[in-house]
Amino acid sequence: MKTLNCISFAVLLSGVSLASAAELIITMHAVDANGVGAAIGTVIAADSKNGLVLTPALSGLTPGLHGFHVHQNASCAPGEKDGKVAAAIAAGGHFDPAKTGKHEGPMGSGHMGDLPALEVGSDGKASKAVTAPHLKVSDLHGRALMIHAGSDNYSDQPKPLGGGGDRVACGVVDGE
Repeated sequence: MKTLNCISFAVLLSGVSLASAAELIITMHAVDANGVGAAIGTVIAADSKNGLVLTPALSGLTPGLHGFHVHQNASCAPGEKDGKVAAAIAAGGHFDPAKTGKHEGPMGSGHMGDLPALEVGSDGKASKAVTAPHLKVSDLHGRALMIHAGSDNYSDQPKPLGGGGDRVACGVVDGE
């Protein structure tokens, strides 16, 4: 009986370990051309049978819909764009491992980093979960999670990358 209890305990422990390995808590920070600012909350990323579920607990954002993406590099540092310093440029472009060069939204066959829009309430808070069907937690390692100033039309017309505009919040996912 002791052996059975030890085995059950070991299985229970490994299950807890596996469950926590499939979930990440990403701290999001306000960003601007001067660099990374104060934390504005977190996004919990968890695997599900329908894809990656991202559950925000954020505040201090402008009400409305915002472009929400996984970016290529694990950095939220400013950089130069079009000859001037801009927020979080070091994060690079949208995560696009297949090099599709297409911005087709979370259901499309373009950038894997295209996420459903982030919905921010009139109180400046975001808490509504979104699901990215083509992603899993392991895809986030070594990347940045980005929130843009404007909404995203999931097209490269009339503006490139959906017209989401400036990068206003960013969180880095390091390691494996």
